[in-house]
Parts: sequence; structure tokens; C-alpha cells
Amino acid sequence: MRHLNTPSLTLAKQSLQDAMTRLGWPSSSTLDAELALGELIVNAWRHANTPAPVVQILAVTARTVRVGVSDESPVLPELQSLDLLAESGRGLQLVAALTSRWGVDPQKRGKTIWFECELDGAA
Repeated sequence: MRHLNTPSLTLAKQSLQDAMTRLGWPSSSTLDAELALGELIVNAWRHANTPAPVVQILAVTARTVRVGVSDESPVLPELQSLDLLAESGRGLQLVAALTSRWGVDPQKRGKTIWFECELDGAA
């Protein structure tokens, strides 16, 4: 498990891409994971008021990647209904569309929102 305690969106996404590329993931699949990671980091900044969420690359294999983003807010996110006219509220919809599965694990202090991507597509 690799921890990245940084507010740098670029560094977090690059670290994930590097780990996946080393194991032979195609760029189209790494891009989906990077976009999902970016959404979770931005959500932590915006909704949890956490300036430096902890990014955890929990597992990367030749077929599966699991990534978590931890913040200090105890408020659990809810998948919103898609409103095409809304200016926000699409982040988790995007994460759900790009990944095989996602979820939330409450912690003693805050929560970890995680996602998994599988090489052969969504489960």
C-alpha cells in the first residue's frame, strides 16, 4: 500500500498512472482511473474541506487497481440523481461510470472513499 499525503492532484494522478503502466495497463484504462481519482480528490477539497486528502494506492495488479481517498469529514457521500442542468453534483456519477465498483468506509476520523477498476471492464 502506497500513501500519498499531498494536495497535488497532478502528483497523485501521475503516481497512479506510473504504477498501472508498470504492470502493462493500457493508457485508456489508466486514464479512467486517473479521472476517478481526480474527482475524489476534488470532492475531498470541496465537500469535506480537507486541503490535503490522503491518497492510498491500495492494490495494483495486472488486472485490478484499488484506490482510496481519505478525508476528515464524517459526512458520507450520496450518489445524486443526474441533473443535466445542475452546475455540480456529477462527481460520483462519473466515478461510478468509470470504475468497476466504488464505496465508502467510515473511519474513526472521517472516511475513505475507494474505487476499483478491472482491466476487462466494469463488473
